[in-house]
Amino acid sequence: MDTDSFRIEILQADLDYLHDRLANARWPGELPGVGWQRGVPLGYLKELAEYWRTEYDWRAAEARLNSYPQFTSEIDGQRIHFLHITSARPDAKPLLITHGYPSSIAEFLNLIEPLVDPPSGQAFHVIAPSLPGYAFSTPLSATGWTMGRTARAWAELMRRLGYERYGVHGGDIGGGVSGMVAGLDGEHVIGMHVVTDPLTAAATATFLPGMADRLDSGDPVDKLILERMDAFRKNGSGYLAIQNSRPATIGYGLTDSPLLQLAWIAEKVDEWTDLPIDRDQLLTTVSLYWFTGSGATAAHTLYEQAHSSDWGAPPAVPRGFAVFGADETVRKLVPAPAGAHWTEFAHGKHFPAMEAPADLAADLRAFFGPLR
Repeated sequence: MDTDSFRIEILQADLDYLHDRLANARWPGELPGVGWQRGVPLGYLKELAEYWRTEYDWRAAEARLNSYPQFTSEIDGQRIHFLHITSARPDAKPLLITHGYPSSIAEFLNLIEPLVDPPSGQAFHVIAPSLPGYAFSTPLSATGWTMGRTARAWAELMRRLGYERYGVHGGDIGGGVSGMVAGLDGEHVIGMHVVTDPLTAAATATFLPGMADRLDSGDPVDKLILERMDAFRKNGSGYLAIQNSRPATIGYGLTDSPLLQLAWIAEKVDEWTDLPIDRDQLLTTVSLYWFTGSGATAAHTLYEQAHSSDWGAPPAVPRGFAVFGADETVRKLVPAPAGAHWTEFAHGKHFPAMEAPADLAADLRAFFGPLR
């Protein structure tokens, strides 16, 4: 099968070094009254960093991750790390789930059990890879790791695992990769399911040529979309502009400074959620980036996609969409075909696997249950 068993075993010296760096951090001053307007507030980050240093239990997180079977496989010259949890249910269907940015497989920690062993409804065998350049899918072997190349690696991974028919799911980058897998391996993919939210949909629209010209500022819904697109360009896209243009430069700081890596991820999680999430789960992702130095390599993959024209073939398989924090704008922005599965939730936002895992699991069961 060309795969090797894997366990996470972070050296105690590396954990001690993290704690030392946090204890001896240099802190900037802060202008009064700016709040979150100019980035992560000093008080918020100081408190979170102190919690990371003194209360967060990496060894407990490591043990929880290691409670799931993990493997690595070299595909297209790149080490790919993945969870592979099989269900005891005879009707279980293989489901390939892909995280996005700035995230990791830890995003799915509260989603796995409801999928593998649900009290009722469809069950799944869950395959959850770390994207190339993320966590233990490192070091990054070469340039060129776009979403399309990742999708081809995912199709090969599922072939190696012996799955003839499987579903794909993801959000953010994971949604893009899932769509590309469905487009190139439609013979084996039973359906693709993606999650989004109004702000993500508007941000994505800023990269679609001519989108703004197709919207009418006199229409209330279109006006709201245009305002969100403008806000993303002016105030929300800086993190992406830096990584899309200078991944090596920001990579030095993300690799050397735990404060920068913490702030870099915590800012986006705060902006892109509206339901409380467990901060230990957040810090597990931050720790995975820190211990593996994948802040830098993840930035390089964002650069690759920004300079790529490889968007794959459109999928011809059944498609499902779950919109969290839904409003009337998303229908106008998401190219869902007629008859596609479409579910809207009033709550949640960009990270539903962390914000509303029970709702997401139920929607996955509803969508994939009838598919063969």
